[in-house]
Amino acid sequence: MEKQNRSGTAGKVIRCKGSAVCRNPGEPLVIEEIMVDPPKAWEIRIKILCTSLCHSDVTFWKISIGPFALFPRIFGHEAVGVVESVGEHVEEFQEGDMVVPVFRPNCRECRDCKSQKGNGCSIFGDKLVAEMPRDGTSRFKGMNGETLHHFLSVSSFSEYTVVDVVHVVKISSEFPAEKACLLSCGVSSGIGAAWKVADIEEGSTVAIFGLGAVGLAVAEGARLRGASKIIGVDLNQEKFEIGKKFGVSEFINPATCGEKKVSEVIKEITDGGVDYSFECIGLASLMEEAFNSSRANWGKTVILGVEMHNTPLAINTYFLLRGRTVTGCFFGGLKAKSDIPILAQKYLHKEINLDGFITHEVNFQDINKAFDLLLEGKSLRCIIWMD
Repeated sequence: MEKQNRSGTAGKVIRCKGSAVCRNPGEPLVIEEIMVDPPKAWEIRIKILCTSLCHSDVTFWKISIGPFALFPRIFGHEAVGVVESVGEHVEEFQEGDMVVPVFRPNCRECRDCKSQKGNGCSIFGDKLVAEMPRDGTSRFKGMNGETLHHFLSVSSFSEYTVVDVVHVVKISSEFPAEKACLLSCGVSSGIGAAWKVADIEEGSTVAIFGLGAVGLAVAEGARLRGASKIIGVDLNQEKFEIGKKFGVSEFINPATCGEKKVSEVIKEITDGGVDYSFECIGLASLMEEAFNSSRANWGKTVILGVEMHNTPLAINTYFLLRGRTVTGCFFGGLKAKSDIPILAQKYLHKEINLDGFITHEVNFQDINKAFDLLLEGKSLRCIIWMD
């Protein structure tokens, strides 16, 4: 308890001067002063050091109807921060710890968390809750007393946020904050997909549909596993030069394939198809094309993109009978509390290229510039500094 009281704010409501609130879908975020409640049992309150913008933030920011259209809301789920105070029953964290919040829960106690077959959590991982996972209430209020909704159990577009312990990973205070931020979602998802879900082996051939941050992270994971050929597929021609930094050896722009399908081009340059294909956009048509790009007898297709239009995936079952497989992938199959520290160590040992993902940095007051850069296709990851 002594450590919790050093800040002088433990157990008290914090008047947070910097929070980017989204009041209506698709509208610019507004920097507002808000009230942040103290953490309840099994929760911690975090002072955010920096955060970044992920495509998932933009996707939910645009949604205007349905159960996920909750406003006013505080977005953000890629971040790093320092523990300001802890609630009851919290033993894993203490004030001053540097932490990375993650949207994928990892309680380490349930059957799913103890299994090595996946990274789900049967207690907290069944649905994307709008508020805190244990009691369904918010820790944010506007200055007029209105409730502000959470996002993906993180809400990092705020100077202070409250997160359940199942959504937090401790990290060394010596780790560069802006690099730690990247491990919170996108980069970890891509590397994990290559390592844990596909389990790429040396000499493999790989195709990646979509060279955003996640797709490039897949390429980085494939490069580190010794893939012999990494094919990047993207409509943005500039992505090829960027992709080379992460191991992309060949590039296909679908707009320049003429009458041929991308899968046909890939089969030609790989003598029958790739060993592993990854869809990182979120379109059923591309998922099918990724599957068709894989080798007939053992090709494995990994789906990372969330289908944008709820379109079902159509696959000829004959091809499945011959040996191809297709699998989904959430957060790269990683168990946050055990796997993120491993990725952090690999970066410190200069094995993983995290620096190349950071293309822009802005002050928190300019957070809407991060949205503009991502929407214009100019940014991989924009680091948004709180201070």
